[in-house]
Formats: sequence, C-alpha cells, structure tokens
Amino acid sequence: MQANKQIAIVTGGASGLGLSMARKFTENDILTIIIGRNVQKLQKAKKALGALCVTYSFDLTRLEDIPSLIQRIREEHGRIDILVNNAGIHLKKPFIEVTDLEFQRIILTNLTAVFSLSREVSKIMLEQQSGSILNISSMAAQYGIPQVIAYTAAKSAIEGMTRAMAVELSPKGIRVNCIAPGFIKTDMSGGAMNNDPERKHKALSRTPIGKFGCPADIADAAYFLTSGHAQYITGTVLPVDGGNSIGF
Repeated sequence: MQANKQIAIVTGGASGLGLSMARKFTENDILTIIIGRNVQKLQKAKKALGALCVTYSFDLTRLEDIPSLIQRIREEHGRIDILVNNAGIHLKKPFIEVTDLEFQRIILTNLTAVFSLSREVSKIMLEQQSGSILNISSMAAQYGIPQVIAYTAAKSAIEGMTRAMAVELSPKGIRVNCIAPGFIKTDMSGGAMNNDPERKHKALSRTPIGKFGCPADIADAAYFLTSGHAQYITGTVLPVDGGNSIGF
C-alpha cells in the first residue's frame, strides 16, 4: 500500500448501495474495506472490485468487539480517512404488531452500531486531525411511511446524530454528512415494486424526475461528500431522491 493512499470503510459493502459506493471508491484509487456478515457475498464483492478491496467478516451488533475491529484495521492499514455507515436491516410490519424485541433489533443494527463504530473511528480521525464520516438515512426520515416504525425511528435518529456529530467533530477536522436515498432501483427493491403496482405508481407519481434512481446515483453523491470537493460541507442531510421528498 502506498503511504498516501486513502483508506475507506463501507459497512454492508458487499451488496446493493454499499457495493456501488465501494466500487466508486476503488475506481478512484481509494483502498476500500468492506465489512459484512456474509462471507460468500464478501468474497464475490472482492472478486468484482479487485486489489483495492479488502474484506472483513464481522457482525456489527457485537458492540463489545467493535473497538478491537477498528484497532485491527488501523494496525493493518495505518489510518482511516472515510467511514460510510451503510449497513442496515429492515422490518415491514404494522405498528401495533411490532414487538419490543423486534424494535430493539432494528435500533441495534441501524442506530446503536452506527454510533459505536463512528465513535471508535472518530478516535483515530481525531489523532489524524482529518476524516469524513457519511451516514445513510432514508425517505422514512423525511416523511411518514406506513409499517416501518422501527426503521423510521432509527433513520430519524441517524439524521439528528449526523448534525450532533458534525458540530462536535468538524472543528477538529472531521466532516460528518448524511445521504437520504429516495427510491433506488436495486434487484431487491425492483422486485418488490414490480409486485406492488399501486406502490410503484405512488412512488413515481410523487417523484418529479419521474423515474427511480440507480445505485450509481448514491455512489456519486457519497464520493462527492467524502472528497475534498465537499471540504466546506458538514452536518448536511442530502436527499438523493429525484425530488421525491418535496414532490406532491
């Protein structure tokens, strides 16, 4: 590894939006560490992304092991310049049927793990006096979406945490931003939309651009916000949604 090469971490980087962001980073000569639970998916991503991709198999809900994971990454790679908190899980269920355990499980993965990982990475970035953290939110934090109460709670908190982190860390050289993706066409979401024509029509009808986004749209925004091109941007939540959040 060259001494001046940037090091990025992308959680949930083996598939979907995470893989697209990891690809964008490696294409721009950034050594990209992807963290995920599924070893087969990690190996497939590594094969697709090449020599600038490094994989770590890890379950981010093991909060007590996060500090040692980050120390290991630091020892093996020297520094951490970019953290993208992308990993998350979903639960679609009527509000009154969601159990306490289900709610806590979504909060643990989508919020608490993001907090713990960001805290440990920030310690290293503070020593470097530089770094960029990018959180991933959702349209669920921009307006009400039925049957995703736990996910909505987590993503709304992510946006608040982004601003709180930014005011505390930015004076010390660490920028913190957030992307709120709109309806992005992935294998998973595409299938769900095609199976629910009414939901697909509703989503498109309130999206002024008139089409779904693609993973590369998120990747381009992520690369911009974590790069020197965005050096005066911090604490912002950027909807990448074709206007969906302001559509009617």
